[in-house]
Amino acid sequence: MRGRAGLSAAIRRVSRACAVLLCTGLASAAAPSITLILVHGKIWTVNPQQKEAEAVAIEGNRIAAVGSDREILDLKQASTRVLDLKGRRVLPGFNDAHVHFYSGGADLAGPQLRYSKSERDFRDTLGSFARQLPKGEWITGGEWDHENWSPARLPARQLIDPVTKDWPVFVSRLDGHMGLANSLALKLASVDRNTKDVPGGVIVRDASGEPTGILKDAAQGLVERIIPAPNQKQIRVAIRAAEDYANRAGVTSVQDMSAAPDIFRAYQTMLRAGELHVRISGHQPLVSWERLADVGLLADFGNEHLHIGGVKGFADGSLGSTTALLFQPYLDSPGTSGITSAELANPEKMAKNIEGADAAGLQIAIHAIGDRANDIILGMYEAVAREHGPRDRRWRIEHAQHLTAADIPRFARLHVIPSMQPYHCIDDGRWAEKRIGPERAKTTYAFRSLLDSGASLAFGSDWPVAPMSPLMGIYAAVTRRTLDGKHPDGWVPEQKITVEEAVRAYTMGSAYASFEDKIKGSIEPGKLADLIVLSDDIFSIDPVKIADTKVAAVILDGKFVMGELPPPQDPSGLLLRN
Repeated sequence: MRGRAGLSAAIRRVSRACAVLLCTGLASAAAPSITLILVHGKIWTVNPQQKEAEAVAIEGNRIAAVGSDREILDLKQASTRVLDLKGRRVLPGFNDAHVHFYSGGADLAGPQLRYSKSERDFRDTLGSFARQLPKGEWITGGEWDHENWSPARLPARQLIDPVTKDWPVFVSRLDGHMGLANSLALKLASVDRNTKDVPGGVIVRDASGEPTGILKDAAQGLVERIIPAPNQKQIRVAIRAAEDYANRAGVTSVQDMSAAPDIFRAYQTMLRAGELHVRISGHQPLVSWERLADVGLLADFGNEHLHIGGVKGFADGSLGSTTALLFQPYLDSPGTSGITSAELANPEKMAKNIEGADAAGLQIAIHAIGDRANDIILGMYEAVAREHGPRDRRWRIEHAQHLTAADIPRFARLHVIPSMQPYHCIDDGRWAEKRIGPERAKTTYAFRSLLDSGASLAFGSDWPVAPMSPLMGIYAAVTRRTLDGKHPDGWVPEQKITVEEAVRAYTMGSAYASFEDKIKGSIEPGKLADLIVLSDDIFSIDPVKIADTKVAAVILDGKFVMGELPPPQDPSGLLLRN
């Protein structure tokens, strides 16, 4: 009832404003203009006061009113475009809370190794890609996953050297925590048997002590430092590709965890040129927090298109690379419990960086995957909160994948946001138990337990580590059916959540995580007009079919950026022009 009352009040305000302007002779210049109305839909608002509606009115780039068809059509003006949704489901635009936007766009133009099914397939795909390039050009990207192979063993430079001898290669595993260099790349980087391991990294060696080409975590920098940096034109080309990919997935906002200065400069250039078709919230490295603090930036600085004020650090690596920091050894690599990141290798310095960034008013997000890494970061957050006192910090832990039962309630108690990527659950779930066993898996990707403890979830993809597909993320969080089909009832099914909870984590949850919940994340008056139209109603279909649901149309700033409408005579059309 309160939602209907609110709508009526909104209509009365519009009417009164028009009346006043007509009396003053200024109506033609300043009267509220309802530019677009969507009717006959199933609109899920994510607003608890008015969850469902039939129609929505848009004024420019803002939502003007939400309610029944009749109520909203009462707002129609001569210039208003009215579109018939024909019963289709509408949601707020998805907000991906964790991406690496430039690198994802750049990878779209690189070798596509993610779905290689064998070492031979991996080698042949890389060789075919190399032959299309001028000799001497670097080959990067890739996103390979040796867990797709049988046997699931790490590749070595000898596998790819015969097909890449004229091109330096450094291709990353999909989690970004290790990469494979060919012999030419190692030679150019001066990496050989005499090169020492670096803090927070591992040079994998063969039985004779020679590097295999696999470099883990901080050791990747030994090669990455000599790879030529992209210029601004190349960065913008990659960002445009990333924007198109995002819009097709129904993503209207992203939180870029790798918004280095050159990338942020490209975002600004594109915004001024009208080329930014995704809202971006950027994070800089925690170790560089002073460069933000020195110019007086605080959390939540920017506008509705481009936003900054967050810093991101690293505590550990990844489960797939056996570098996630655990309390107990890996079952399949009992000689290790993971490694600390280069930052956490000096815990006193990392704690000082967190304290300094917090004192400067910046938002802090830390990558932590292993249970021990999560425990350490929660402890650092807790110490800073005691020292600096209460404040709306919206601290984040990125991934929060493997937790102890005792640490789960600490997220809510410390107001730390678990920024999680549910697709990883159905991907890692194929092989995770061979590394950590079934008992530790009970609190892996603990969506249900975290929500029940009072934590506020933010969902994202970690693209290009995983596909930027919120619908697949929702499917993963709701069903937990692993990609290999071996868990039809869900891997650790007690950690499933509902469709409504998953949608909220991809909309209001992620908006809250970047201090933007007042302007987006739900469909309600005054918020940005970012909406998506789906091919199916994910609230009523079998959750298994969510994986087959498509994004039919995307509205950003009140305008269609994907899925432009068919003409009215098209009987198969989703929407009708007025």
